[in-house]
Amino acid sequence: MLNKFSGNKQADLLDSPSQSSAHESKLNAPLADRMRPDTLDTYLGQSHILGPNKPLRVALQSGNPHSMIFWGPPGVGKTTLARLIAYYADAQFLSISAVLSGVKEIRQAIEQARQHFQVYHQQTVLFVDEVHRFNKSQQDAFLPYIEDGTFVFVGATTENPSFELNNALLSRARVYLLKVLTQGELLALIESVLHDREQGLGQLDLFIAEEDRVHLANAADGDARKLLNLLEIASDLTEQVDNRNIITSDSITQVVSGTTTRFDKGGDIFYDQISAFHKSVRGSSPDGALYWMSRMIEAGCDPLYIARRLLAIASEDIGNADPRAMQIALNAWDAFERLGPKEGNRAIAQAAVYCALAPKSNAVYLAFKASMACAKEAGSLDVPVHLRNAPTKLMKSLGYGDDYRYSHDEPEAFSAGQTYLPPELCDDPNFTPLFYTPQPRGLEIKLKEKLEYLQSLNVKAKK
Repeated sequence: MLNKFSGNKQADLLDSPSQSSAHESKLNAPLADRMRPDTLDTYLGQSHILGPNKPLRVALQSGNPHSMIFWGPPGVGKTTLARLIAYYADAQFLSISAVLSGVKEIRQAIEQARQHFQVYHQQTVLFVDEVHRFNKSQQDAFLPYIEDGTFVFVGATTENPSFELNNALLSRARVYLLKVLTQGELLALIESVLHDREQGLGQLDLFIAEEDRVHLANAADGDARKLLNLLEIASDLTEQVDNRNIITSDSITQVVSGTTTRFDKGGDIFYDQISAFHKSVRGSSPDGALYWMSRMIEAGCDPLYIARRLLAIASEDIGNADPRAMQIALNAWDAFERLGPKEGNRAIAQAAVYCALAPKSNAVYLAFKASMACAKEAGSLDVPVHLRNAPTKLMKSLGYGDDYRYSHDEPEAFSAGQTYLPPELCDDPNFTPLFYTPQPRGLEIKLKEKLEYLQSLNVKAKK
């Protein structure tokens, strides 16, 4: 699997076709492959790790790479950067894909790296695409060879390495986060393609209006490969206008129709966007809530997932500050199932706006969390005798239900001074028997006043 990035000239001559046929093959390759940069100076994006004097750039230019993992969405240059590592290290470049490979292919790559070093005394960069798809034992297979220097390991993943990769592998490779390309970087790529007569589309002398270039860049959504594919399709739809090869706005619209924004159900992008939605509602931003909801729906998210999340938000972040929020969230869910997406999405949007503007309180959430912790730590404390039912004579003889006061028979339907927690908790000086603390917002203002009043009655009853 030696390629143009291999520094071994003898291997290139033995394993590669003639220069003329290789050049012809390159021209017949997809535009995205033809435009793959072969130096750091032509590499687009990732200035946060490859800018001047950045550690990774210095390591690559010095020809001393370390094992690493590139984490980022598709089309941001993970494979290209791995090839550049081999180029600058004057190393053989081997590539396997976790989608198509297993232990057999891993062993073959390891053996090929060994033989190559024995024959040419040249290092190997082993690039493992979609490394997160390998299971634990397959990931473990790389470990001893990373340690003994058989190859420099470079993994690429679109998923969070913290969740998908073994700790042993993570400890041996540095993780670099690759970001989506900016609109400016994508526009620069379009400009480069239109003027490159060797590998790009410069020989066609194409003209694309500035607003149409922006349209293409936006449709690519930070993905360079997607942009180049769209641009290549658009190049087949040129029209002759005043002796100029023009890609019209109609052609661009036709090409980008059906493209979707980034979304990966169950992946990092999915959870990042639903997190942004949740935090927008919690932060009382209806615009933020509507934007992230629209982003997810536009990308294909099931609107009912958003409705379910909204119901959880109504309980966790709004609570008793506005109990109507939970009912409105349920109504939106019900409306969607009765009306379908077109009208149902609006109902969910209505509920999202209501929840965003509702008074917020996580008092119940915190109270329940505290009570669960108390129940776990305190163990199996007995139910106080006065709170126990006594349906039999034996139970009555044991004192079950004695001294219990029926609240409806008490003034204001409140049994002042009566306790409802195990005595071990009430007598513990380190325990404050108050899980629920209403916040001074919305309906909880009234609930706070009521709770403080009842507590004052309890204090008076104990005097």
